[in-house]
Amino acid sequence: MSHPIRIGVQIQPQHADYAQIRDAVARAEDTGVDIIFNWDHFFPLRGDLDGKHFECWSMLAAWAEQTSRAEIGALVTCNSYRNPDLLADMARTVDHISDGRLILGLGAGWFERDYDGYGYEFGTPGSRLADLAAAMPRIKHRWSALNPPPTRDIPVMIGGGGERKTLRITAEHADIWHGFGDAEKIRHKCSVLDAWCREIGRDPAEIARSTEVGRRAPDDVADGLLAAGVSLFTVGVPGPEYDLANLRRWLAWRDAQR
Repeated sequence: MSHPIRIGVQIQPQHADYAQIRDAVARAEDTGVDIIFNWDHFFPLRGDLDGKHFECWSMLAAWAEQTSRAEIGALVTCNSYRNPDLLADMARTVDHISDGRLILGLGAGWFERDYDGYGYEFGTPGSRLADLAAAMPRIKHRWSALNPPPTRDIPVMIGGGGERKTLRITAEHADIWHGFGDAEKIRHKCSVLDAWCREIGRDPAEIARSTEVGRRAPDDVADGLLAAGVSLFTVGVPGPEYDLANLRRWLAWRDAQR
């Protein structure tokens, strides 16, 4: 199975008024980007740590109405912050609002300030991964029970590179794996994911491979990441200015491959 080269943008919902975020989403869709992501945190990750910030899923519902072509999603939703059945229903609802353009990105969670600030138990990496593994069947069962059901089989993206647990969960449940690092690291993680797929009897080619390129230019890293197996490349864009110049470079590179 061959996955098309796609370009995403992560509009980071920090240090900006919502009007600036809305404008960035509109400009990003106008560029021809394939997917527009936000993230699932409650506080800024960089800069003024008490600066402006907005909640993920309320925003995705608004983006579902605002946009008409690009897929949308969180890169990634923290599994710990919402009951899995509720999250499944939220995803189904945004799927309908967007006419079938939602990607459900999921991760086990890591940002302790979110947990402490909102009263969630932080636990351990192992307990958070166990919760993610337990949530996946519940999410998929809830989708099968909802009326109306999702408009499509909602693509599931799982983020993280843990080789013993995260990549096993990815092999079992994901349509897209999102990893981090340079081409050599991504290639290694892909080989581990492939091995987990073979162990459970799944074709590794069914899972698209994704990474965030940040502010790196395609001339510097695209060929190596592509050779490592990546087909989805996401440009991170910080607020409040949301400069899309690097995104346009990646879109030009994408178009040159076709």
